Amino acid sequence: MNPFDSFAPNKKAVVEYGDAEYHIIKPGLYVICAVTGAHIPLKALKYWNVDKQEAYVDAAAANKGFGFEGGKNA
Repeated sequence: MNPFDSFAPNKKAVVEYGDAEYHIIKPGLYVICAVTGAHIPLKALKYWNVDKQEAYVDAAAANKGFGFEGGKNA
């Protein structure tokens, strides 16, 4: 990610999620968590699912997004 790519005030970014990094397709400041609907600033984005092309706000949301609940596969 290039820090200059994310400059678009108050706009949702369009992101392509890869295995170890993501690519900004359309500049913006945030993406939406697929589980909670929360805005995730690009600088704080740490969790995503490559196959579903979804972002998650935190580890708990990522576990739900991947189908894991309580340590078991749902």
